[in-house]
Amino acid sequence: MSTTTTRGIARSAPAGPAKARPRQGLGANRTLNFWLFTGPFLIGLVIFVFVPIVWSVWLSFYDARFTVTPSHFVGLDNYRHMLSNSDFTGSLVTFTVFAAFIVPTTWALALGLALLVHRLRLLRAFFRSVFFLPTACSYVAAALIWKMSLFNGVRFGLANTVVGWFGVDNIAWVSNPSPPWYWLVVVTVRLWLQSGFYMILFLAALQNIPGELYEAAAIDGARRGWQTFRYITLPQLRATSTAVILLLLIAAYQAFDEFYNLITTRATWGQTPLMVLYKTALGASQDYGSGSAGAVILTLLICVVTLFQGRIMGFGRGEEST
Repeated sequence: MSTTTTRGIARSAPAGPAKARPRQGLGANRTLNFWLFTGPFLIGLVIFVFVPIVWSVWLSFYDARFTVTPSHFVGLDNYRHMLSNSDFTGSLVTFTVFAAFIVPTTWALALGLALLVHRLRLLRAFFRSVFFLPTACSYVAAALIWKMSLFNGVRFGLANTVVGWFGVDNIAWVSNPSPPWYWLVVVTVRLWLQSGFYMILFLAALQNIPGELYEAAAIDGARRGWQTFRYITLPQLRATSTAVILLLLIAAYQAFDEFYNLITTRATWGQTPLMVLYKTALGASQDYGSGSAGAVILTLLICVVTLFQGRIMGFGRGEEST
């Protein structure tokens, strides 16, 4: 009887939990969701970025005046024309010097602001927002404020009011631009607009530095201040510094808005490469072929400069090589 009962119990014992079956079509759903989210972006990237780049390179080998569908092939004539254009070559030289000055200046200011905000214990979010807010300002609006309110060249302007306290006559900052006053206006507005954004990048990198490094340095006798900054903070910011400098170099050569709105005369010096290309392609002659050739030259120059800078800074090297 017990054997039968035992067998009955064995027969009626519930089965173990069944294994979960994989959902049918899960991989297909993920693929569909991926293309639904990224498809519009990729389509816009191809239409508004890749196609214009290829079209610009193609136009640079044709005589394209007042048309974007030329038929007369001219080879490298457009490149020779742009390289012999003193306005274009002068703008390349001028803004290579400008980049050599504005890039380290902005880097140092952004890093200094990040270090100051990082050390704050009170109102850190307030000062972080205050320094970042100029980034949201339009370059055109900032240039007009600098030209019409701060450096407008009349005695009611803020800059002339300040220098007037020291007995200096009114200075025509931008109405008749001449070095160094014109560059002072340009550099100050660019520093005001850019420093806050790169400060946020440095601030994020500073917050990721392990505190144990500073504790170990203190145990080894390193003094707070310059020693810890030089041997701990700065090496830990190497990757961020490389990215910031690369972005600043590209932005320096692509400058347009503030320069276009600050120049009030027909001076040929002090113009950005993009201003020269704008006048070439969209001016009276509408020479799209030469303008496209100049754009290709400018792109190659930016690539060479950024690759050279990246090699110096060790961009792309692994942690084992640092």
